[in-house]
Order: sequence, then structure tokens, then C-alpha cells
Amino acid sequence: IDLMGCYGSDRFKTPHIDALAASGIRFETCHSAPLCGPTRCEFNTGRYAFRTGGLINQSWNAAGGQGAKSSDEFPVARLLKQAGYATCASGKWRQVGETPGDWGFDEWLTDPTAGGWFWEKSYTQNGKLVERDKEVYCPDVAHEFAMDFVRRNRKGPFFLYYPTHLVHAPIVRTSASAASSQDFYADMLAYLDNSVGKVAAEIDRLGLRKNTVIVFSGDNGTARESGTIGGRQINGAKGSMWEGGSRVPLIASWPGATPAGRVSKDLVDFSDFHATFAELAGATPP
Repeated sequence: IDLMGCYGSDRFKTPHIDALAASGIRFETCHSAPLCGPTRCEFNTGRYAFRTGGLINQSWNAAGGQGAKSSDEFPVARLLKQAGYATCASGKWRQVGETPGDWGFDEWLTDPTAGGWFWEKSYTQNGKLVERDKEVYCPDVAHEFAMDFVRRNRKGPFFLYYPTHLVHAPIVRTSASAASSQDFYADMLAYLDNSVGKVAAEIDRLGLRKNTVIVFSGDNGTARESGTIGGRQINGAKGSMWEGGSRVPLIASWPGATPAGRVSKDLVDFSDFHATFAELAGATPP
């Protein structure tokens, strides 16, 4: 939250994320797990990690046979597919385990590695490894894949899960970094903010904005030392249950449905998404 302008960051400006917040509801008290894998399992299952086994990043403990299994759960994508939705995942996945297809996604593009996924020569698309002749900036590839899915499915209901790798180590140049840039962390945040703006702009261009809810959040706090909001120090970081490790931004924007500019202090967490999306889609939970 200390990276977002609309949350009062003293260092960073995020105009596109701020605009999204101004068009909908900004939640003051949303909590994730303090690591990405458990948070993503919670999002996909609607259940806490101690119930599913998704307690740590699953790529780290797969050899032990632990972790959440799609066959034991009723994932949100599978639930929405039964309600007639086309489903897509584009971006970070590996810490959840198995493949997005196993968890109910019709189409997916993701990383064959566990950490940062930026300048690479390969990525996984719909279960097949795609190899390129030269390095490409994978967030560019993931964004185009996501927007292509939206364009192809604009006439029917769709569910896009777009888990970007930004901001994550290694902190490297983005495809939009200036040649003279010395602050790649800020570049990554700017790239993330611009990506949010591009998603909203594409939904607007396709005339889908009044029929589409856009939700923005984070999967855990930053790994670096937390910053300040309005001069107040945020304590803790990624891996910590303190505020800096588990309190994350959450914005929901749906013109005509979410009141513009509202700030909610309700306590919410990542177990809420599964039930909320099921209700919005008219899906019947198991």
C-alpha cells in the first residue's frame, strides 16, 4: 500500500491506479497472506491455507507432495466456467502448483520459472513451451495475451485473471525504461501503473466498461523495507504478518454498480473473492 498514490504514498505516484480508485471503491483494510503462493491459493479456492495445504510457495515443497491440489478444491475459474464464462490466466502462476488449466482456465500464459519473469527467451502458453530467437520482455507478452483474450471474448461473459510479476525481484530495466534510468524499481511500478491504465482503456474502447468489474490488488507486501504513508511508517515487509507484509491495496471499479470515490474501511481478505465473483456471475457454489 505504501507504493500507491491513492493510499497516500510519500514517494510514488500511480495516476492510472488512482484513477481506477476514483471511479470505484478503494478498500482501506484488505489483507492477503504474507507470501504469494498462499495468497494465490486462497484467491483460487476461497479457503484459508490451513484448510487447503497451500501454506507456502508450492514450488518450494512440491517434492514433499504438500500444497493445495485442484482436484480437492472447487477453483473460482472452474466455478465461473460452469456459469458460461470463458476463463484466462496471464502472468505469474508457478507458486500455485500444477497448471492454470488444471485449475479451470481455458487459456493461459505463464512463466516456466519461479521468481521474477522479465527478459526471457521462453514462456509457457496453453501448456506448450514457446521459445523465441531473442529475449523478449515477458510482461509485454502477458499483457498482449490478456488483451487478445478480452477482444476475442467481448461478446460473451469472460473472466480474466491477470497476475503481473511486477514489482518483484530481480529489479531490472523494463521495456519502457529510459536509457538514462537509474531507478528500475520506480520503472517497474510505473510499468505496472501503465498496464492498469491500458486494461481500463481497452475495456472502454470495446464498449464493455458498464458490464465489467475491474479489481486491482496485491498478493503480499513489498520485500524491501516498507515506506511511509502521510509520514507514518509502515512496519513489516513480505513474509511478515505485520501491516507491511499482509495489508494490500484493493480497488473495485464497475461504473453504475460501485459508487465512484467511495472508501471502505470494511475488513476483507483474499478468501472473499471466490464467493463474490460466484455471486456476480450467478454461479452456484458447491
